[in-house]
Amino acid sequence: MFKGMLLLVAVGLSGFGVKAIAQENPFQPNQKGNFYIYWGWNRAHYSHSDIHFTGNDYDFTLENVVARDRQSPFSSETYLSITNISIPQTNLRIGFYFKDKYQISIGDDHMKYVMVNEQTVKMDGAIANSGTAYDGVYDNQDFKVARDFLLFEHTDGLNYLNAEIRRADVLWGSKHVWLSSQFGAGFGALVPKTNATLLNNARHDDFHLAGYGLGIVGGLNINFFKYAFLQFEWKGGFIHMPDIRTTQFKADKASQAFFFSQYNFSIGVNYPFGKKNK
Repeated sequence: MFKGMLLLVAVGLSGFGVKAIAQENPFQPNQKGNFYIYWGWNRAHYSHSDIHFTGNDYDFTLENVVARDRQSPFSSETYLSITNISIPQTNLRIGFYFKDKYQISIGDDHMKYVMVNEQTVKMDGAIANSGTAYDGVYDNQDFKVARDFLLFEHTDGLNYLNAEIRRADVLWGSKHVWLSSQFGAGFGALVPKTNATLLNNARHDDFHLAGYGLGIVGGLNINFFKYAFLQFEWKGGFIHMPDIRTTQFKADKASQAFFFSQYNFSIGVNYPFGKKNK
């Protein structure tokens, strides 16, 4: 995550320092009125987090829980097929330049979050009347998160629906290719589809508005022949979900907060509705 932040800062500073190159090119990809849409894929990383579970017969916290993303094995059927669109970790964004160099956009960062089972964590709280061997009082003691105790995943997925404002600056340009920096920030809502199995409860797997997120982003955009581009991004931020559904009962829920980072690769198209680009 630290390397990603250094890249973001470097890209942002370089964008503000390069002006002459952009002025020499008759076409500028970052002009007022330009519209774009892109689709891509991400790799995500998460900080450790405390997960607090509450219900009618339990109230406990698992501390410093480790989680990973879930990458789908590459195949054209998985990554390029419309019917399998939600299987990989993906990014969709639609944006508009409301001013030269400045864009506003909305998007969905479809990450996957998988708690690692069989890890040992600290547990604090109490469980009663579950009908399992886990009933008891826990006082900050070591606890192995077995599969028959808890499965906990946001795998379809950890959906971060967000709006962003970014600045884009041309770093280099030729007749048909332009390289631009991207730097910005955003906020949004978390609507995970949480796949959870807790104690003796049935598996639960529904979409639910669970919380909010904040993020910053930096990247490089390579524009080809005005209308097509590739984009490489690093995004980092904070997610707080105080209302995660875990079972079919509304009284049962979990809460957690953690930092995340993404490495994204996207393919997009843009169209200049604004100034006439020659």
